[in-house]
Amino acid sequence: MNEIVATAFWRRLDTEGHDGCRLIRMKDGWRLSGSTIFDHQGKACMLDYAVDCDAAWRTLSARVHGSVGLDELAFDIERTPDGDWLLDGKVQPAARGCIDLDLGFTPATNLIAIRRLDPGEKVETPAPAAYYLEFSLQLGIVEQTYRRTGKDKLHYRSPAYGYDETLTVSKVGFVTDYPTLWTGWVATR
Repeated sequence: MNEIVATAFWRRLDTEGHDGCRLIRMKDGWRLSGSTIFDHQGKACMLDYAVDCDAAWRTLSARVHGSVGLDELAFDIERTPDGDWLLDGKVQPAARGCIDLDLGFTPATNLIAIRRLDPGEKVETPAPAAYYLEFSLQLGIVEQTYRRTGKDKLHYRSPAYGYDETLTVSKVGFVTDYPTLWTGWVATR
């Protein structure tokens, strides 16, 4: 039986937009299921997403569908047991070996690495992730690190994007304050 463990709601800070997500405990793992709407270069972008992870928070698959302006966008992502990533069945060599998936357009997927790695204090934990290159139908890799700086604080770096900030994180692992990008709240049982 599936159980909703938490819900999160965010407002974008860098453009108009919102995101809502549910964290669902499944029989053999976890699911992030959400919807986001935001302005992308003057076009309304509306996307529904679902990311499935095993019980140890290793990403298994993802589905995204919606629209960018008047154009439909839909794709499936899968991580194979041997470490390959597939986007609509096509191998994505740049992401090979990554365990986590970062969809980029939502803060929800940061939860995956945070839960899987449980970063410690004073230890910068590498968390490279397969990264959805927005609207290109390709996966790349995003190098990123997390380091706990307090009970609900994580220092987060993503050098390729010049991002180096302290995130506020809820007790379930959703980011609630993502400086300059997102702010939100989380409800739990």
